[in-house]
Parts: sequence; structure tokens; C-alpha cells
Amino acid sequence: MKRTGVAELPLHRGGVPRWLFPRMTKLAEEVVTLLIDEYGRHEFLRRVSDPFWFQALGCVLGFDWHSSGVTTVVTAALKEVLRPEKHGLVVCGGKGRQSLKAPAEIGDMGEALGLSDQTVRRFRYASRLSAKVDNAAIQAGYQLYHHGFFLTEDGEWAVIQQGLSAHDRTARRYHWLSDSVEDFVVEPHSAIVGDVRRGVVLDMTAKQSQGCRAASADAAKEGPKRIARTLRSIRPACQRSLCGWVEGVDEGYATKTLYLPRRLNWRALRAVYELQPSNYEELLGMPGIGPATVRGLALIAELIHGKAPSWSDPVKFSFAFGGKDGVPFPVKRKEMDEAIEILSGAIEEARMGQRAKLSAIKRLRKFAGG
Repeated sequence: MKRTGVAELPLHRGGVPRWLFPRMTKLAEEVVTLLIDEYGRHEFLRRVSDPFWFQALGCVLGFDWHSSGVTTVVTAALKEVLRPEKHGLVVCGGKGRQSLKAPAEIGDMGEALGLSDQTVRRFRYASRLSAKVDNAAIQAGYQLYHHGFFLTEDGEWAVIQQGLSAHDRTARRYHWLSDSVEDFVVEPHSAIVGDVRRGVVLDMTAKQSQGCRAASADAAKEGPKRIARTLRSIRPACQRSLCGWVEGVDEGYATKTLYLPRRLNWRALRAVYELQPSNYEELLGMPGIGPATVRGLALIAELIHGKAPSWSDPVKFSFAFGGKDGVPFPVKRKEMDEAIEILSGAIEEARMGQRAKLSAIKRLRKFAGG
């Protein structure tokens, strides 16, 4: 699998106005139906897995351009309008408790689309592992609270999920696309964007973490008693943060989230010992293997076996140019002009043909009531 993007957005209070959401869903249905009719389901998945296109869709639908709510509201609008009998494509999961319903909904939608049990199991595995990776394998202080799983009758899927940082009230969005993914735990990103680059992030998916992943899996298979002894032997009484091993770091979020765990999930580690997973992906996928256990095993891998993980934030660049009132910062005019030039070129290259134009005009006229 390949995650195609991450976005960091400020959290805004309040919800979508009652008058807006019905209009968003009507417009969303026109947009996605046109897109799927003209370019197919695969192209739709490819576009929603692109954080730039997804953000632009939120703007087109009339939602706040830089709010974290664009993720949850746009996904909810798409979930309402995408139907198996019409589009051959649906959305499962959602925000908060709704995200926990994703496995059951995947089963229901798989039945509605006439998918095999094997395909449904594969979808559920992708849903679960993508959440595990973003919640535990990459630790930047974000806790997932939104998980949207897109699936098609062709057996393809995409994921849009989002995490919350309580430290600075920002949200980070993660995109996955099935046909671009080769490995769940080895650099699944193709684009990561955001306004904030963390000084220290535990990234077990980085190529530099290859040795640490292997050593972590080996350490986990040695059994919980040995793991407990090892942690006690390497944990100074005065040291609580993993930042002690990373030079030049003084971040409040890191002190709180990358602390050295005193206790791991010993029940889960006993299950690991009994099952002896063959690789890091199998280890990460086991129930109960969460952020604290991942951190503890990474520490053992580095200090005992000399296999250090990556401590670099995988975020690359930002697509937020600021606001006219200086929130979150003054408009960066030069960067905005450069982006406009790039997007103009992309639009020119992707210009629709005459037949598609006529189809769009008919649909827009119908939508407008003309």
C-alpha cells in the first residue's frame, strides 16, 4: 500500500451549518458521478488519495479551506452520496465511533457489491493495518479519530484518516491508495504535506528504520520476561523521554508522547511469543501492539542491538498559504503565485475533451435547475 499524503490543519470549533451540508451532498453527487462516468472508479480513488485534490474538493463543496473539519465533513458527504448500485463504490467508517464500524460496514458493502469473502477479508486487513501504521508506526503526537475506507466492486480501495494533536490543536491527515502500495511498513508515502515539521518523530516506516524493524520483531519473539528485564536494564531512573537519545530536541509534545514506557502490553507480547510473527508487518498487525510497545521495542533495538530507527518527521511541505487576517500566518504571496502557475499548467494538460465538456454542461444545467 502507498500512503499518498498527509496534511496538517488547525482545529476549528463547531460543526457544518445545517443549510450547508445538504447543498454539499448535492454538489458532491454531481461531481463524483461525472468523474466516475467519464474516468472510472480507479481515477476517483486516485484523486481522493491525493491530499491536494481532496482539499480542493472541500473548497469546491463550500467548506472551510484550512479547517480539520474538511476531512470529516467531505468524507461524510461522499459516504452519503456514493452508492453500490449506482457507482460501484462506497465509503465505510467515519469520525469517532463511526470509525469503529468500518469492519462491519465493509462486510455489508462487500455483500451489496457481490464481492468474495477473500476480497472482504483483504479490505478489512487494509483498513486495520493502515490505522495501525498511522497510529503506532509513525508517532508524531497524533491520535487517530477519523477513518474513512473507500472500496470498489473492482477490488480497489483507498483510505482517508485523520489524527488529533492535543498539544498544539492541529490535525494530520493520511491518504492511502491500494494500487500504489507495495509494503505496509516500508515508506508507504508518496506525498506528505503539512504546516508543522516536528523536531523528532519515531518513524518505523522509513527505509532507515529497516534494521530497527527487524530487530524489534526479533526482540518481541524473545518473550515478555526478557523484554521486561531489558527495559529495566536500559532505563535510567531519571530519564523519561526518548528525546534523551535525540540531540537538540526540546518539544513539549515529544516529552509527553515519546516517553519511555514503563509497562508494555504484556498479554499482547505473550501472544507474539507464542505465534512468532515472521516480520514486522505481522508483529504490528497483532492485536494489542500499540504505540507504547512499538516505542519500547524500538528502544531495545537501538540500545541493545545498535539498530536505530528514523527520528525524522516524514512531512515534506505545505499547501496552506496563510490568511488575509494573518491566521494561521500572513499570506505567502510568492509561494501562492508559484502554486497558481503550477496548477494552471496541470489544468491545461488535463483539459477535458469536447464530449466530456458537453456532459458536464448537461449535468451542471440539471443541477442548477435550468
